[in-house]
Amino acid sequence: MKIRFKKLVFSAITSAILSFSFSVDALAQAQLRQNHPDEYIVVEGDTLWDISATFLENPWMWPEIWHVNPQINNPHLIFPGDVVRLVYLDGQPRLTIDKRTQRLTPRRSVGGDPNTVKLAPAVRVIPLEEAIPAIPLDVINAFLNQNRVLEKPTFEHAPYVLGGQEKRILLGAGDKVYARGEFNPDISAYNLYRLGDEYVDPLTKEVLGYRSKDVGSARLNALQGEVATMQINRMAAEITVGDRLLPNEERAIDPTFFPSAPDDENFQGLILEVQDGLTHAGKFDVLVLNKGVREQLEPGDVLAIYKEGETIRDRIADSIVQLPEERVGIAMVFRTFEKVSYALILEAERPINVNDKLYSPVRNF
Repeated sequence: MKIRFKKLVFSAITSAILSFSFSVDALAQAQLRQNHPDEYIVVEGDTLWDISATFLENPWMWPEIWHVNPQINNPHLIFPGDVVRLVYLDGQPRLTIDKRTQRLTPRRSVGGDPNTVKLAPAVRVIPLEEAIPAIPLDVINAFLNQNRVLEKPTFEHAPYVLGGQEKRILLGAGDKVYARGEFNPDISAYNLYRLGDEYVDPLTKEVLGYRSKDVGSARLNALQGEVATMQINRMAAEITVGDRLLPNEERAIDPTFFPSAPDDENFQGLILEVQDGLTHAGKFDVLVLNKGVREQLEPGDVLAIYKEGETIRDRIADSIVQLPEERVGIAMVFRTFEKVSYALILEAERPINVNDKLYSPVRNF
């Protein structure tokens, strides 16, 4: 029986202890790399993915050999200077953390040579935001907080920009703007969007949603009936009449992730688009996928990327042969919509393109 690890979204603010279930089969899948170290000192700029890749052949399987240390309130609050150790418990490999909570602080000697400096231990205080992330958050920040994929009715029914003071139609940061629609008076922060291209599934031809271009953000100052007076506090592009306003989602999205395989071991999907319209994608590029919440895809799901096999001529049999699909990378879903998702490429052996295929990394071919 296959044991699936429950997907968790953990916050650096909480201090809940995470616990995991293990099986011999699951542990066998988390293979250690050849010439792996026995310990690793965390440095600034590391991610959990980087560290796991130091120890494991498949970095996304790091939770399978994680050991919860009862002395650590939250084992995922890992900071530069901490030491990740590989140990064996009951013959099975586990990763543990040696928390570096002290550092040596220079102190002048009292009553002795004033040029003599003694080193004494002192508590090291590190802000929570300096904890290392699971993946590089700076790459996906805009996709977490601003970019959205919307159904057309959602866009069309959203409040829209009427114009600015003195009947201005092109607006920017600091300008006052008037908007019309159904506003929630309890919500003050809004993002502004402009409808972009539609996403169409290349296989079923179903319209999956519309890319909504982020053009800025505004704060609600006053509301009189359907008309709102707002202040633009951020501009990503010139804001104009007809741009739509939707509540800011920044507080609702937790940018930390726990990697695991999708619930569906037979999951199949396609790459619809590469960020910024790139032809080829590589490590840390963002992908748009043709699957979403409807297919039970969740943030943290890890997917294997495959390329279609080439066709070659069999000169012996005088026929055309389709070569097998080839695995070329790994991506992790970090944001989902109803029929579309965003994923970040974490490994890429070759350039990745639109229409490359996606499978569960544990699928048996």
